[in-house]
Amino acid sequence: MSKPLKATVNCDMGEGFSLYTIGDDEGLMKTIHLANVACGFHASDFSVMNKTVALAKSNNVLVGAHPSLPDLQGFGRREMAIEPDELESCFIYQVGALDGFLKRHGLPMNHIKPHGSVYGQTARSIDLARAVVGVTKIFKSSAASPQGVAFMGLAGTAHQQAAEELGVPFIAEWFADLDYNDEGKLLITKKHDPVPIEVVRQRVTNLLRFHKVSTVGGKLLDIGANVAEVSICCHSDTPGAVEIAQAVKALVDESNRVAGYV
Repeated sequence: MSKPLKATVNCDMGEGFSLYTIGDDEGLMKTIHLANVACGFHASDFSVMNKTVALAKSNNVLVGAHPSLPDLQGFGRREMAIEPDELESCFIYQVGALDGFLKRHGLPMNHIKPHGSVYGQTARSIDLARAVVGVTKIFKSSAASPQGVAFMGLAGTAHQQAAEELGVPFIAEWFADLDYNDEGKLLITKKHDPVPIEVVRQRVTNLLRFHKVSTVGGKLLDIGANVAEVSICCHSDTPGAVEIAQAVKALVDESNRVAGYV
């Protein structure tokens, strides 16, 4: 049997706007390792971004940028026709905003993870993937690691290919609260449905212990080649998000302990 995957837990954070809030950021920040902070184009604003970075710092959570297509009304979960150079500029604009707040609070930038529909678009298109992965190099001086700012995305897709081509550290991601079809494609929805905790636990166990992705048709697919470590995402706007994140974190911590990673 293969050695269990080394794992972390990540969450998309700071997705409120002005006086409106989405998700229990304070509760979730206590249960994760990595925070993907919204940068203003699908959610967040300057005050929310500043507060979220401060909250991450107080909980010793590593921070990454979570840029989106410019679609505040659709929460970044509607696809858009966009050229690689446009998307590169779109990401530089947003990541640069977060970089300013990280500097204000004395924190490095850990990674960049695309949000919503552009996550799927860049996973399918190598040209778009190269454009957004390349943005990590612009912010290398802000990186948490000497290797530079990492890129978080789907293993076995254009995300991983572009990162390997450009020499950018790659964080393979898997989603505890979203479905995968029988071809292994992530099913990105505008609104997230509730997921029973026991279903989440079984999915996570299949992933960590057997390196398998559970599908809606009951199949178990290999997560992909050259993946020894994974970050498990729990969305802040999924119903029961804190309970899901707590369950995932408990399984991750136990698996990492048994495997000797900590």
